[in-house]
Amino acid sequence: MRYLRPASLAAASLVLLLATDGGAGSSAEALAATAAAGAPAPPRIRATVLDDPAGPLQGVHREVFEGAGFDACTAPSLETLKAWRADSPYGAVGIYTSGAQRACGQPRLTADWIRQARAMGWRFVPVHVGLQAPCRTQAGKPRRIDPAVAVRQGRDEAAVAVRGLKAVGLGKGSPVYLDIESYPPQDHACGQAVVDFTLGWTQALHAAGYRSGFYSSLDSGIADLAAAARAGAAPLPDALWFARWDDRPSTDHASLRGLWTKHQRIHQYRGDVEETHGGVTLTVDRNQLDALVAA
Repeated sequence: MRYLRPASLAAASLVLLLATDGGAGSSAEALAATAAAGAPAPPRIRATVLDDPAGPLQGVHREVFEGAGFDACTAPSLETLKAWRADSPYGAVGIYTSGAQRACGQPRLTADWIRQARAMGWRFVPVHVGLQAPCRTQAGKPRRIDPAVAVRQGRDEAAVAVRGLKAVGLGKGSPVYLDIESYPPQDHACGQAVVDFTLGWTQALHAAGYRSGFYSSLDSGIADLAAAARAGAAPLPDALWFARWDDRPSTDHASLRGLWTKHQRIHQYRGDVEETHGGVTLTVDRNQLDALVAA
């Protein structure tokens, strides 16, 4: 994950909860014309509402982790995880379990790797890197969401993500976080496509018995999803992972006030950092978690 724009961390604590989970928008030009005419501006994001087949999640185990975590482009070796578990503040690791646009190969990421890492005490934040925002201009990840079929594409990506979770032995009830890299924040049609894609993604994951996560920049994808939540869109992801490299290891942010408040947030607060623990060095992104992790 890369966001376009070190504090002492307390020891991670694990909280296990058993619970039940309770078209394009207007362009910038249209908004300007509406404002000039004196009429109220249309909403930034309209409220797409889909059926939410939440039944498969009724009574399904829900696991929450509170504390420090990291993500790295490639799943680290088990030897590295052992050294870092003994000599780092981290207790959770982001892993790229699926997606055609992952930046790195995952030669180590198997069900046996998961089993052995879990036995060390690690918890996992699965990530899926698929289609990206239609207005994204940065190099890499060339495959984009088609606004005309965004909901269907989101459902299709969820099916791929479920296969990825199953391949590494992560069970039902686990979340998988959709990685949407940063995009121009004032392109409302683009933001609407991302939101509709994410709603389709969430709907299909719930139907399959898995939970939905969403990762993006606080200024683009997260801002658009928050606008959708306030507009009444559904079904929303079960957890958010927001990127803001401000060196603040906190999951609070004023722009998210009242949203995703029940152990539903991760903050990626610094990226591309070299760290050495137990004599082993990795380049990682730093995260603070109070959110769903894999069961």
